Amino acid sequence: MAAARNAASIFAERSAGILLHPTSLPGPLANGDIGHDAYRFIELLHQCGVKVWQMLPLGATHEDKSPYQCLSAHAGNPALISLDWLVDRGWLDRKRIKVAETDDNYRSQCLLQAESQFYTHAGEEWASRLAAFREEHVAWLEDYALFMVLKQKYQWQPWFTWPAVVRHRDVEAMREVSLELADEMAQVIFEQFVFFTQWHEVRAYAARHNVKLFGDMPIFVALDSADVWAKRSNFLMDDDGEMSYVSGVPPDAFSDTGQRWGNPLYDWAFMQANDFDWWKSRFATQVELFDLVRIDHFRGLDACWMIPAREETAIHGHWEDVPGEALLSALFAHFPNLPLVAEDLGVITDKVIALKEAFGLPGMKVLQFAFDGNNKNPHLPHRHRREDLVYTGTHDNDTTLGWAKDKNSYNQKFFKDYSGCESDLAEDKLLAMLRMAMSSVSFLCVLPMQDMLMLGSEARMNVPGTVGGNWQWRFDWQQLKPAMIERMKGLISLYQR
Repeated sequence: MAAARNAASIFAERSAGILLHPTSLPGPLANGDIGHDAYRFIELLHQCGVKVWQMLPLGATHEDKSPYQCLSAHAGNPALISLDWLVDRGWLDRKRIKVAETDDNYRSQCLLQAESQFYTHAGEEWASRLAAFREEHVAWLEDYALFMVLKQKYQWQPWFTWPAVVRHRDVEAMREVSLELADEMAQVIFEQFVFFTQWHEVRAYAARHNVKLFGDMPIFVALDSADVWAKRSNFLMDDDGEMSYVSGVPPDAFSDTGQRWGNPLYDWAFMQANDFDWWKSRFATQVELFDLVRIDHFRGLDACWMIPAREETAIHGHWEDVPGEALLSALFAHFPNLPLVAEDLGVITDKVIALKEAFGLPGMKVLQFAFDGNNKNPHLPHRHRREDLVYTGTHDNDTTLGWAKDKNSYNQKFFKDYSGCESDLAEDKLLAMLRMAMSSVSFLCVLPMQDMLMLGSEARMNVPGTVGGNWQWRFDWQQLKPAMIERMKGLISLYQR
């Protein structure tokens, strides 16, 4: 496990982080992007002494905007592309766009114009960079581009409803449709080139400001994704996308029926026989984008909950062992430095803990889960370990102010006794939570931006198990007060982060 220990050296320094997805950045369009406000946010982190910017997955999303059900495990979300960046390079003249900035079609019209201007004005150096990008990402880029233009051709219906010849990727049909839709595919590839180019610049700017970028990787991929359509042999399904089992988690304290996610399950025997090539390719993209990567639902690398596809809930499933040790061994052998974090929340077995610790992977502690009245609760600060990450809450939790106001969400007396906070004001309880998180022995303390801004439930990012209304929260620079910056600087200094 020497590689794992070497990778863990990135976790040696006590530090603080902020959790904020780029879509939550301010800006004039429907969501934040990786333009000027992203750079300003990095400057804010540096000013406060924050060394880590954590975010959600960056992939292109379906209509529900969930970054955990993406159209590709590799492709960046075009909605995050900075249009100002394109203007700065002379590839976009916004005055020529005929739809309003509030129109859903505005960004796509801008990107169409930018591609046209790129090929006529960018010059040989940029053309060479695009060619190099295509070669470097050949493992997924062409498949993704074809997948996306076919999605558009078939009115955005899922691939398993397409005509049989493209659903089954008939060789002749693929050749013909690639020729027919070559211009549209070039547009998709251009957009990915722009996204990755912009992201590399953002990452370099963050590095100059001593800020590491912390990404998130869902363990499963969406059924309606380029990965499943193009690499079907990696998944437990037939050629038409029919599945006997789907993913999820069993009933627990949070849900009497469990969670039926519906993602396809992996054909681990096939993957292992191919030395986990699909996973190596996936992690290559993550390493390109981020300094640290969280594996969401790490539990699934020890065993997966297999739910019969005919079942409407997750009640009637079974655990199936997964070759997680073989996978992680292959990944650490392939990548010289792989700084991974395990999302080990929920019901975790001794086997899962052993797998995590065998590879030196940090786990997570969440203070909002700590105050049920049990002084042996592992999320309580006195139970933390240096190699853990501590959070007040995550993107799936209410904001901590909202949590503090909900007297049914925790044991009031136990919280008062433990925290020493005698006040009944939710704002004071939030401040106590911030201090407990910052003072934890955990090497990294991550606060959601909503908690830094002291925002209530109206700023919640996601309510698990619900559809609609999620992933939309954004902050405004006017919400950030000088006192908040000074408080963050003071806590970081006081607790040596």
